[in-house]
Amino acid sequence: MQMQKIYFTKMHGAGNDFIFIDYKINPNFIFDSKKIKKLCDRRFGIGADGVITINDVVNYDYEMTYYNADGSTGSLCANGARCSIRFAEKTHRLHNGIAKFVSKNIEFSGNVISDELIKFNLNKPENIKLNCSAIVDGYQIDYNFIDTGSPHAVISFDKLLNSNANFGLSSLSEMDVNKLGKLVRYAEDFKPGGTNVNFISIVDNEIEIRTYERGVENETLACGTGSVAAAVIGYLTNNLKPPITLKTRGGDRLSVNFEIENEELKNLSLTGPAKIVFDGSIEEKFFL
Repeated sequence: MQMQKIYFTKMHGAGNDFIFIDYKINPNFIFDSKKIKKLCDRRFGIGADGVITINDVVNYDYEMTYYNADGSTGSLCANGARCSIRFAEKTHRLHNGIAKFVSKNIEFSGNVISDELIKFNLNKPENIKLNCSAIVDGYQIDYNFIDTGSPHAVISFDKLLNSNANFGLSSLSEMDVNKLGKLVRYAEDFKPGGTNVNFISIVDNEIEIRTYERGVENETLACGTGSVAAAVIGYLTNNLKPPITLKTRGGDRLSVNFEIENEELKNLSLTGPAKIVFDGSIEEKFFL
C-alpha cells in the first residue's frame, strides 16, 4: 500500500508558531497525541508551539481545532485564531476578509486588516481575581488571575523584583521564565488544570510581556490570550487605556482593544501580525 503525503502550512503570529492541516486536502488524516508531538518536535519534526486543523462546516467559514505541542487539546489560542483567519483567506474561505468560525463549539469572528495584520474578536473574560498570592518554592508570589478563553496568572515583574522572593531576578529580559513559570504553572492554587503564566512590566504605557504556556510547557515568543489577559489586568490595576500595546518576547507588538460600558468590558479584540512561513508536505511514514 502506497504511503500518502500530509500537506501542511507553517505559520506564526508574532513568533507563536503553528502547523496548519487543512482537511480539505488531507481528508483521511487521523490525529492522535503521538502524531502531534512528533510534528511539533523542533529537532525531529517540523517544529511548532501547536497544531491547528481547519475543516469546512455548515453555517460558518470554517472550524478551527487547536492542539498543544504536548498532544493535548488546547483551550482558546488567540494567536492561532488570528493565523487561522489569515489561512482561511489564503484558502479562499472568506468573503471581504471577514471571518466567522467555530472552535470547541464556540463562535468567534475576526477580519483581515491588511495582508499580514489580523484582528480577532474574543469573548468576555471570566473569573477575574485581583490581588491574589500563592506560595511558590517557599516564597509568596503576588498575582492577578483572568480567564480569556485560557486561564492566565499575570505577575508584575517589578513587584516580584521588590518582594522577598529570591529567584535571582535582575531584569524581565534576562529572567529564567521557564524555571519560574513552571513552578507557578504547577502551584497548588491552580490545580488540577494548571495555568499559563505571564510576567509583565509596564514601561511608558506599553506592556512588556513574557509567557510560559501550559501545554507547550515552555516559554513562547508570544501568547495571544496571555497578551489579552495582561492588557485587561493592566487596565484594572494600572489604569492603562485601550488600545493597549504589548511588546512580545519575539519582538513583535500586539494590540488589545476594548470598550467599557456601564462598568462592563465589551468588544474585546487582539490585533497583530499573522504570517505564512512556508507550505510543505511530510510522508505518512514519518509517523511510523
